[in-house]
Amino acid sequence: MREDVENLDIADVTANWVNAAVLQHQIDERIKALADLSHTPLFFGRLDYLHAPGADKAEGADGERFYIGRRHVHDAEGDPMVIDWRAPVSQPFYRASKKDPLDVGLRRRFGYTGGDLTAYEDEHLSDPSEAAATSKLLQQEIERPRVGPMRDIVATIQPEQDEIVRSGLSGSVCVQGGPGTGKTAVGLHRVAYLLYAHRERLARTGTLVIGPNKSFLHYIEQVLPALGELEVKQATVDDLVAHVEVRGTDDATAAVVKGDARMAEVLRRAVRSHVTLPTEGVVVVRGSRRWRVPAYELETIVGELLDRDIRYGAAREALPQRIAHAVLVQMERSGEAPDDRVQDAVARNTAVKAAVKAIWPPVDPAKLVLRLLTDADFLAVHADGILDEDEQKEILWSKPVRSVKSARWAPADAVLIDEATDLVQRTHSLGHVVLDEAQDLSPMQYRAVGRRCTTGSATVLGDLAQGTTPWATRSWDEALTHLGKGDAVIEELTAGFRVPTDVITYASRLLPHIAPGLTPVASVRENPGFFEVRPTTADEQVVDACEELLRNEGSIGLIAADARIPALTEALTAAGLTYLGPGEETTAQTRLTLVPASLAKGLEYDYVVLDEPQAVVDGEPDERTGLRRLYVALTRAVSGLTVTHAAPLPQQLA
Repeated sequence: MREDVENLDIADVTANWVNAAVLQHQIDERIKALADLSHTPLFFGRLDYLHAPGADKAEGADGERFYIGRRHVHDAEGDPMVIDWRAPVSQPFYRASKKDPLDVGLRRRFGYTGGDLTAYEDEHLSDPSEAAATSKLLQQEIERPRVGPMRDIVATIQPEQDEIVRSGLSGSVCVQGGPGTGKTAVGLHRVAYLLYAHRERLARTGTLVIGPNKSFLHYIEQVLPALGELEVKQATVDDLVAHVEVRGTDDATAAVVKGDARMAEVLRRAVRSHVTLPTEGVVVVRGSRRWRVPAYELETIVGELLDRDIRYGAAREALPQRIAHAVLVQMERSGEAPDDRVQDAVARNTAVKAAVKAIWPPVDPAKLVLRLLTDADFLAVHADGILDEDEQKEILWSKPVRSVKSARWAPADAVLIDEATDLVQRTHSLGHVVLDEAQDLSPMQYRAVGRRCTTGSATVLGDLAQGTTPWATRSWDEALTHLGKGDAVIEELTAGFRVPTDVITYASRLLPHIAPGLTPVASVRENPGFFEVRPTTADEQVVDACEELLRNEGSIGLIAADARIPALTEALTAAGLTYLGPGEETTAQTRLTLVPASLAKGLEYDYVVLDEPQAVVDGEPDERTGLRRLYVALTRAVSGLTVTHAAPLPQQLA
């Protein structure tokens, strides 16, 4: 298929060099999408239908066989050999069961090792004499060692996951899922499905995956290309709101206030405060005639624009046209017959432009936010009745700032500037946005993401128990309201495919303290996993634990409190152990990654050494946030976990 595209001759089908360049670009992208992936088979399953799909079953039509794979594959004549996993005819591969076989006589799963077919397994779903059984191949695929970046799960999608993946484009979905339930994979595969089902629409409107940090995005970046989807952009929330250079930080209290949804009203008031009701009329001179729009009429025009509550910039662009229209009405009354060109000329008249500048001056969003954060009186006027005096003091900068460029903006400030920017000029909306690790966003960050999908839909992924910011969301209903998707369907995934039983059971001891009422994850893995709590007296013993785990196949993550990283770096170097940073791709030679606890979220390793749990808790502003950070760190392991500690363990783990 790739060679067919490479051999296309476009010399006689393009009218000019522009068309040729566009077509060549499309061909190049198609070739990239058809690239072979090492150790990735073209098909992983087979469905034998009792009747041909769509045929009248009463007529006893013969059945039909389909091979299911990551991509559609056809032969030289164009006949399909492998059906894309997203096609409707493939859906029973994930949904069919002994209770509801969906007209499937046989489902076959194929097992691969290094790209070679090594096993297969059959289920006769319509045979009442065959008992339902757990798929060994499915279990092996789930428990396969993790080396390198995140991979797709098309061969192991479960029915409850498939239901979310195939949900429609028009509706938004929120997925609450504990560690290892596959919520990130479900979100990415939903994007792949939507691009398959609505390709033309999403090609126009665009799709975006938003992750918590660059390490996480690097870890997941190969999933969609492996499924042939190359056009999906990835970003962090900080990337979205990068109107200014962020060089500063806020303390937790100030960040919570700046991230509060009430700041949106403060900003709205501040932006609208620039409008000044006119006290004088406007006189427009055209030739020998003078046309006057009195102050009361201007005031009516301005009042109507304010009442419409449209974007500040859009109203500012409309104002000269509204004034010009008032002049044209006078011209028509005097017997003239002006057209649109006359109205445009009046709108560009010097007197009209001067009036617009005085009444509705331009607003620079960054300068506006800077004034709010540095001018106590300005903030007090616009925060009156919204923020109390203590909250206003928290967000005011202690030192004066000369300009926008010299200011040491904090991440929360950039979000405020993004809100102000949208008040002035509408933010471009995409067709679909995936927001992962959503529980960590502030209300103002939710609003920033929501602006990117006002006319589209969203897939929101997260776990309330893993909220590790002081402003972490308390409920999905609240978060979705701030996102502007209050009608989104909330789904919960509770079956754990990644974290071994013994590990998730130990980590779940923290749930009553960090997320009361949340359903604990139930591991569906047959292998209970390796789990050990090991007292230590020196950093060398932590290194010893890493060396022991390196004897196993797969990746190793050494996770520690951020403050412990320098000491462990020194200990690893002294022992001659090479290691990577979070998000860097493991190799056969280097399988150990040193991970600060603050960057562990969303990552996974076959084996994990967790250093000093109490230090992880103490590294956060409050105990609940610290325990949530610890819960994240405890649940990064796929096959085994060793907890090392010299200090006593947190009492919540007793």
